[in-house]
Amino acid sequence: MQLVITGKTKNLYRLGNGNMLLEFKDDLTGKDGVFDPGANTVGLTMEGAGEAGLRVTKFFFETFKRRGLPTHYVDADLEKKTMEVVAAEPFGDGLECICRYRAVGSFYRRFGKYIKEGDKLDGLVEITIKDDEAGDPPITKDIAVMLGIATAEEYDTLLKLTKEFSDVIKEILETSDLSLYDLKLEFGKDKDGKIMLIDEISGGNMRVYKGDEYVAPLKLPELLLK
Repeated sequence: MQLVITGKTKNLYRLGNGNMLLEFKDDLTGKDGVFDPGANTVGLTMEGAGEAGLRVTKFFFETFKRRGLPTHYVDADLEKKTMEVVAAEPFGDGLECICRYRAVGSFYRRFGKYIKEGDKLDGLVEITIKDDEAGDPPITKDIAVMLGIATAEEYDTLLKLTKEFSDVIKEILETSDLSLYDLKLEFGKDKDGKIMLIDEISGGNMRVYKGDEYVAPLKLPELLLK
């Protein structure tokens, strides 16, 4: 097993069978001890966050598999806090696809002149470049094509899949009386060029509320996985 990337919230290893292994940490993105799924720095460490994140991720990926949605998921080991996945080629150095159902976080900070905090959004999708130094800037289809990061068809597929996966997640959360405000997804391509969902799907990359109360990442498993 070869260490490939030491990430903010996960480590990535290459396995002998050609697949990859994600190791979940107890670190969460944010700033000054406040969790923010859209942040590009580690803001806090919570004991048990890695296991909680993997439990929720395993639940969603196995749900997607049953529904025939394309993902990199192979298997997960909750005790070791690891997940085996199919190797994926990123778009450039990576893209983040954000689906927003409420005006919160960076969206409200940018567009608060035109909208009230918490106002409903109809599954609005934004795509940003993974670039901490540049502040993860949004990227349009024309720019993605011009820079050779994605083709026009691939960009459209990312928009479509982001909305499709997000709507499924939102629907599942609602069965537990939970509301999805926004979430961040990542996609890559398999060896045949097919686009698939990668990374994790957990409380660490989404904002979830129960009524007016924010649900912390560590709290999500006990509310969702009853």
